[in-house]
Amino acid sequence: MHALPPLPYAPDALAPVISANTLSFHYGQHHKGYVDKLNSLIAGTEFAEVPLAELIVRTAGKPEHVEVFNNAAQAWNHTFYWRSLRPPQKSEQVPLALTQWINAGFGDLAALKRELANAAITEFGSGWAWLVLDGETLRVIKTGNSDNPLPLHLKPLLAIDVWEHAYYLDYQNRRAEHVHAVLDRLINWNFATDNL
Repeated sequence: MHALPPLPYAPDALAPVISANTLSFHYGQHHKGYVDKLNSLIAGTEFAEVPLAELIVRTAGKPEHVEVFNNAAQAWNHTFYWRSLRPPQKSEQVPLALTQWINAGFGDLAALKRELANAAITEFGSGWAWLVLDGETLRVIKTGNSDNPLPLHLKPLLAIDVWEHAYYLDYQNRRAEHVHAVLDRLINWNFATDNL
């Protein structure tokens, strides 16, 4: 069975970009809901003791397991997303190791952020934007709904949630404004570096 991991910061730590109200609703209702639903679905089944990442890979693309996949992936995605963020800082500091990868893959940080913003803003409907490691290359991808890079055998470095519940209470329908604020003020580049 799976537990809801604690947030890596206080509920008001991402304000003013993401309010305590939005964070509490997103984490306490949506993320918790995915974990609880997953546990009810897998209780007493072959999946009951399977680690979350393995469960995602094993159920991806299998219509008979779509509900298990959706809830497992959303539980994993959200845990990863919370760690992709950190409280706003006065200056943006990207570790040198990651900067070298970014420069090799995108030219510079500004170009990477433009590509991440474009992926997040243009995802039709609900989904995610990801910075991933594909072999020896950094890439930006987007996935719809619950999908994530794990079944594609890509290594996720960071994620941006563009499900409506991630931003609607603070930004209404202004997804682009939310995405740019997250990219400019909240991205946890140290977490992305640790994932390399």
